[in-house]
Amino acid sequence: MRINKPLAVLFSAAALAVGLGTTAAPAASAASGCWYSGSHWWCNNRSGAPVYGYKDLARFYPDSSRIVGHMYSNPSWFECRYDGGNPDEYVGGPHPYRWEWTEADNGEYGWMKDTAIGSETNTLPACW
Repeated sequence: MRINKPLAVLFSAAALAVGLGTTAAPAASAASGCWYSGSHWWCNNRSGAPVYGYKDLARFYPDSSRIVGHMYSNPSWFECRYDGGNPDEYVGGPHPYRWEWTEADNGEYGWMKDTAIGSETNTLPACW
């Protein structure tokens, strides 16, 4: 049986399209880590993310009920990370209780939820 050339090209293109549609998507690459520059750690973050206050005078623990400012800059600097464990410190994501200490764009210091940061934060030093 003889198939004319344009029809053969059409069938080949269709087979290729079907084959490409069934291939597995490439694995997602891990987010790059935060980096140290100019006395601060820098991370990519979500613009407009809230920065939360703290529960005690020593500023050790985030207060998830009180927003003190927002972070519109990206990337932004962070001092350290805190891995809590209290129910009100839960943020979700790959580090479900992780918060980072920073300064909001309005000058208020506080904690940002790890889920608002796109960079991998394991490179940040622990706060204590």
